[in-house]
Amino acid sequence: MTTRRLGPNGPEVSALGLGCMGMSEFYEGRDEEESLRTLDRAHDLGITFFDTADIYGPYTNEQLLGRWLKGKSGTFLATKFGNVRGPAGEFLPINGRPEYVRQACDASLQRLGIEVIDLYYLHRVDPNTPIEETTGAMGDLVRAGKVRYIGLSEASAATVERAHKEYPITALQSEYSLWTRDVDQLGILAMLRKLGIALVAYSPLGRGFLTASWAAPEDIAVGDRRRDMPRFQGENFERNASMVRRLKEIADRRGSTPAQLALAWVLHQGQDVIPIPGTKRRKYLDENVGALNITLSAAEIAELSEAFPADAV
Repeated sequence: MTTRRLGPNGPEVSALGLGCMGMSEFYEGRDEEESLRTLDRAHDLGITFFDTADIYGPYTNEQLLGRWLKGKSGTFLATKFGNVRGPAGEFLPINGRPEYVRQACDASLQRLGIEVIDLYYLHRVDPNTPIEETTGAMGDLVRAGKVRYIGLSEASAATVERAHKEYPITALQSEYSLWTRDVDQLGILAMLRKLGIALVAYSPLGRGFLTASWAAPEDIAVGDRRRDMPRFQGENFERNASMVRRLKEIADRRGSTPAQLALAWVLHQGQDVIPIPGTKRRKYLDENVGALNITLSAAEIAELSEAFPADAV
């Protein structure tokens, strides 16, 4: 397994991480035993970077990772706080207040059964709390030995810069793939490079769309969150599927799968970009890891980028 650094002076992690959200919520077809085997397989393959959050489940994904982590070595665990769920799982207002930062961290440590969180993200920015206050409290967690590094998720360039002045930000987690290019369009990736902050790319397979697994919206399982997303509905689905068909043509020509080619495109965006594709099954994990063996030429990168114009999805 090749490695990459979270920033020029940051920790070294596997070049490909594993997003664990779908093992506990939002996507259908969950099987805890298979999830645990998938985690084992990832560990055997040399994946060290595992991603979760307190709201996944809610709480049950951290508990799953906590059970699995017992006796494991060489892992680098990221979790998140700030998105809040109620007793029935309903989403409540985002909370980035300093007192909640400390409360959420202690709760995650307990569920995970660990003494320190490797990377602790603010899951979404609280519009009612200055980012400096949230980041300052996160820095206090580092000084207290409860967290090693801090990050933000889905924050603007200006917000990241303000936060970084308060306490060094190691990573920004944002959606990034062939069909989600906001970090390029909004100048976020350029700003991260100026500050030496890594980009952790979630949903690098377009929430599964770039795997070419569905021919129609009805193919997505009932109860799967993706059925409610506009990109997966009606005319939008067909328009987006036409781009995926182009991806498949290129993949077939190269002898790879669409998923591998889509991941390879993200991996080729720079050594400071670490994708964390999510899966709950070993066969897809093995497929994803195969993307690390794909070398793309500048012409192929351009061809893929042109197949998915930044504003076309």
